[in-house]
Amino acid sequence: MGAAARSLRLALGLLLLGTLPRWADACSCSPVHPQQAFCNADVVIRAKVVGEKEVGSGNDIYGNPIKRIEYEIKQIKMFKGPDKDIEFIYTAPSSAICGVSLDVGGKKEYLIAGKAEGDGKMHVTLCDFIVPWDTLSTTQKKSLNHRYQMGCECKITRCPMIPCYISSLDECLWMDWVTEKSISGHQAKFFACIKRNDGSCAWYRGAAPPKQEFLDIEDP
Repeated sequence: MGAAARSLRLALGLLLLGTLPRWADACSCSPVHPQQAFCNADVVIRAKVVGEKEVGSGNDIYGNPIKRIEYEIKQIKMFKGPDKDIEFIYTAPSSAICGVSLDVGGKKEYLIAGKAEGDGKMHVTLCDFIVPWDTLSTTQKKSLNHRYQMGCECKITRCPMIPCYISSLDECLWMDWVTEKSISGHQAKFFACIKRNDGSCAWYRGAAPPKQEFLDIEDP
């Protein structure tokens, strides 16, 4: 085979490779504080999974069928979302494309945050905040009712390494990765970033509602 033919074959191969769907891409997510996950989500619920099956979801741009996993759930409580209870949760069929694997059988309870699809349905990915209910701290559980919502106008900035700074008064610096090498550290489990009456934001610790003195400027 001549050099020209080899070059043409290589070019065609690269062109074909570039047009194939990238199923093998790994799922990559940026860590978020539980409060930030709550604020970003359309729906936040406590639920059990009672059924699972693979369902079709149309075709991709190449005509290949798209499959999703459908989880039938029993909603225990809705912390954020539509008036109608969530009955089904959908996710991709593989973790490589951000699909979520949940235990079926109704024994394990989850906190599940994700995107609303309407008519009692929601969609989740590995980048959403989905954890077993019994792994949450008491503070986190109580914060779901109101306290996280109080800080949804604040910005939580993760510090990946020292030094790091906030750039505005409405930011809270999330230090868990630096201090504990974990995104489930002290600030994630016991703190919420709350907006004060002057528009600034600050960390508040504890399960009780913030005191008026804190909201009126008091060191946390």
